[in-house]
Amino acid sequence: MKKSRLIALAAFGLAVAYYFGAGRLELARIVKPLPNAPSALADGVAIDREQLLGDVRKLASVEFAGRKTGSDGSRKTQAFLQERFAALGLQMVGASYVHPFTFEHKSVKALVTPGRPFSTQYTAANVIGQIRGSQYPERYLVVSAHYDHFGTREGKLYPGADDNASGVAAMLAIAAYFKAHPPLHSVLFAAFDGEEMGLHGAKAFVAAPPVPLDKLVMDLNMDMVSHNEQNEIFASGTSYTPALKPLVEQAAKRATVKLMLGHDRPMLVAGNVEDWTDSSDHGPFHDAGIPFLYFGVEDHADYHAPSDTFEHINQDFFAKVAALLVDTAVTLDRNLETVRR
Repeated sequence: MKKSRLIALAAFGLAVAYYFGAGRLELARIVKPLPNAPSALADGVAIDREQLLGDVRKLASVEFAGRKTGSDGSRKTQAFLQERFAALGLQMVGASYVHPFTFEHKSVKALVTPGRPFSTQYTAANVIGQIRGSQYPERYLVVSAHYDHFGTREGKLYPGADDNASGVAAMLAIAAYFKAHPPLHSVLFAAFDGEEMGLHGAKAFVAAPPVPLDKLVMDLNMDMVSHNEQNEIFASGTSYTPALKPLVEQAAKRATVKLMLGHDRPMLVAGNVEDWTDSSDHGPFHDAGIPFLYFGVEDHADYHAPSDTFEHINQDFFAKVAALLVDTAVTLDRNLETVRR
């Protein structure tokens, strides 16, 4: 065998060994929960459990028909979110809470499905409200969650309770807290549309932001935060912005769920461990150089299935996660000046 071929085979073997070795090291890192000492949340941070669960139940109900982008169910969801924003006392950004946008969706299935169009134009809308900061009104924390899901497929309703009625309900809980306890920085609450079709709501937001892009300090994004049997949730993003890690650790100390860091390194570096950097609406913020924290659970049996119903979320777990998310948002607001791009 030629020497060059031996060298190539050896290099390939080393690369394979590195890849899988890196994967084992990454798994060992991310499955270790941050230390905590469960106690009452600092400074009286609390949530309205009944309202939290009621928001998920409502959004995942038949009334909203799975919240598919461009559907009647989506428009009903937009109306519901406007009502909730108004009830919470959130200010509009511009003339309305609703910020329409359009996008083109290309379907690979059209290549093998007769009569199915390859390209479809959609009209969608983000729903955005704000609370102005008491000390730093020109610097913004974005709190985001997508409200769209799959609608009905082959006669089956996809309610999307965990994905992502849960994230929207948690976002509303954070808004309720900040309305009662005014934040230091301005906070934008963004309910994104079109996430399931390619993060289109977040892309539209970043492409034409309602405030100058350089005033957006970071994005706190929530997608699938209510369904886990092991009392575990992940926070991704600290690998890109190490200054966020001690802030997450502060909130974790007061949490009653297991909070792990991870899923935020390229697979080439992390081995065969999923990278969630572009898995939800935080992705376009990251692409624009804006730091992010993404909270979410790992996939479960009801993920992207008709069985993702309100009855299948873990209510106690979700209430604990929502408290953690409120605490995290408060901690970020108090320390946002330390977060740098």
